Amino acid sequence: MTTATRASLVPTRGAAEDTTEVTLTLTVAGQLCGVPVSAVRDVLAAQSITRIPLAPLEVAGGLNLRGRIVTAIDLRRRLGLPAREGGVAMSVVVEREGEAYSLLADQVGEVLPLPRGDRAPNPPTLDPAWREVSLGVHRLGERLLIMLDVEQLLAIAA
Repeated sequence: MTTATRASLVPTRGAAEDTTEVTLTLTVAGQLCGVPVSAVRDVLAAQSITRIPLAPLEVAGGLNLRGRIVTAIDLRRRLGLPAREGGVAMSVVVEREGEAYSLLADQVGEVLPLPRGDRAPNPPTLDPAWREVSLGVHRLGERLLIMLDVEQLLAIAA
């Protein structure tokens, strides 16, 4: 098989794939947020979380995911928001440097393809806690979706 023939068998990415980012939506304290699907490893319903002594406030504890210990980060605490009243948190499992982390959100929504060109920079009125972990915003009808920066969310001072 020639190089030209092999190259023709390799699928190429279309322009549409390059111009959209597939996003998992979630809600934190009523705010619609999104994380890139490429960063998501799993979505879990309520899990039993074991508190970790002396962990930073943002760390809700650890949970067992198929025999693997996963550090659970409470997004409300991470963003300095009031504690969740009633209800249970959903977990969005992400991976960073080979370690799994669970981002605890109030709700997990749908997966949306969002045009990259439609993402706007953070508005100057965005709360500094949100601005620190935001990649920008998308307008979805009357709602504003904040694109979360997973790396920044996990950058917790010990």
